[in-house]
Amino acid sequence: MVKLVLLFKHPRDEDTFEEGYVRTLPLLEQMPGILRRQANTVLGGPFGASPYYRILEFYFDSYEKMDVAMTSPQGVAAGRALMEYAGTIVDLIFVDVFEDNTPLN
Repeated sequence: MVKLVLLFKHPRDEDTFEEGYVRTLPLLEQMPGILRRQANTVLGGPFGASPYYRILEFYFDSYEKMDVAMTSPQGVAAGRALMEYAGTIVDLIFVDVFEDNTPLN
């Protein structure tokens, strides 16, 4: 499993950011092959403030399926919308996910 992670830094204008975020999230969710999605609001870190404001995570079966999603018409449209409101404050990373549901204790 892999995931596309969008790390949003703090916006200068939260209201304008939120308008763009609310408008773009449904576009991102239309990408094909998404297994699940997590939308996170960052509360802080061990030493107080975090450089991140929000984090979005989109899970896919494979890197290939994530690539298909991102290059699909829906993915391209979502990417354009994303860059319009968050281009300078968002980092996208691709993550290989290992999940083990075995209890640790």
